[in-house]
Amino acid sequence: MKATVWTGRNSVEVQDVPDPAMLNARDAIVRVTSTAICGSDLHLVDGYIPTVKKGDILGHEFMGEVVEVGPGVRNLRPGDRVVVPFPIACGACFACEAELYSLCENSNPNAGMAEKLMGHSPAGIFGYSHMLGGFPGGQAEYVRVPFADVGPIKIEDDLPDEKVLFLSDIFPTGFMAAEMCAIRPGQTIAIWGAGPVGQLAAASAFLLGADRVIVIDRFPYRLKRAQRTGAEVLDYEEVNVLDALRDMTGGRGPDACIEAVGMEAHHPTPAMYAYDRSKQAARLETERPYALREAIMACRNGGVVSVVGVYGGFVDKFPMGTVMNRSLTIRAGQCHVQRYMRPLLDRIRSGEIDPSFVISHRMPLSEAPRGFELFKHKQDECNKVVLTP
Repeated sequence: MKATVWTGRNSVEVQDVPDPAMLNARDAIVRVTSTAICGSDLHLVDGYIPTVKKGDILGHEFMGEVVEVGPGVRNLRPGDRVVVPFPIACGACFACEAELYSLCENSNPNAGMAEKLMGHSPAGIFGYSHMLGGFPGGQAEYVRVPFADVGPIKIEDDLPDEKVLFLSDIFPTGFMAAEMCAIRPGQTIAIWGAGPVGQLAAASAFLLGADRVIVIDRFPYRLKRAQRTGAEVLDYEEVNVLDALRDMTGGRGPDACIEAVGMEAHHPTPAMYAYDRSKQAARLETERPYALREAIMACRNGGVVSVVGVYGGFVDKFPMGTVMNRSLTIRAGQCHVQRYMRPLLDRIRSGEIDPSFVISHRMPLSEAPRGFELFKHKQDECNKVVLTP
């Protein structure tokens, strides 16, 4: 079969790879009908996530048709259309019973690798390094889905792929980011990052009752998409964000701040950018946490900072004094996607939201390398790429 594989730093190719095979009774094989390039895939391509190996199949946002199920999978049958969540979860461990699916205790066969860096291991993830399981990803013609009786959600034929594909990751991630803010009517939410997750977080904040949403980015085409959700926007290369947010909130600051940028953030001040960029390149820290620092400094006293931008390890100059002295709450996590799929599918079906508004480019799987180039370098106003095998 054809699949997008990592061939080295800043290099991906579509290659012929072996078809997946059933390994366990709770496996399914899914023929992929739609898959997508995610912003967190760029961290892999850029070489910032450890334990990625040449030839690894990328991709964790995908859906398709079930072609085979193991004897332990009784809720699916060949021919079912399914969306597959990116975290792999057993459904029976301590974490899964608490609906903390991205922390499943049984789905990462390489948990020892993750424990060395993180203390404890999170769940296995499709197409996201050997530290997180080494599972082949979804930018392929076929995928083996472990614990298929727990993860995939069936989709009726009346909903097209593009409306439901993002139930695999970015829609639940954006929604969880907003939910972690504990939004109350009348509140103002600020969001760092106007990529697809930030855009869906903005839409979700309004769904959950926010009065105002302010989205911060530097790319006009991304800010325009954020405005379509009803959000106000700030270009951080044009204004001082902290001053602007104080002015917009009567000096108090946003009630909650969502960080949807992650480890490869940009800063408009050359000296600040060079500091973290050089330390990251020298592996003296693993992140560029400008957006995270700014979100913490901007949040009102007693507010919430919700972090869904992907981080891989350690940050420098973290403003812990601000967090402690101003009674801030930090909530963070890889999304527990399985928890949100059914209620968000219901919102899509009812017409409350259509997540496909984030899509800018559609292309065949064979053009995945071009899709990565467009997305990584923000060319042709590339916001979100959907690939069709």
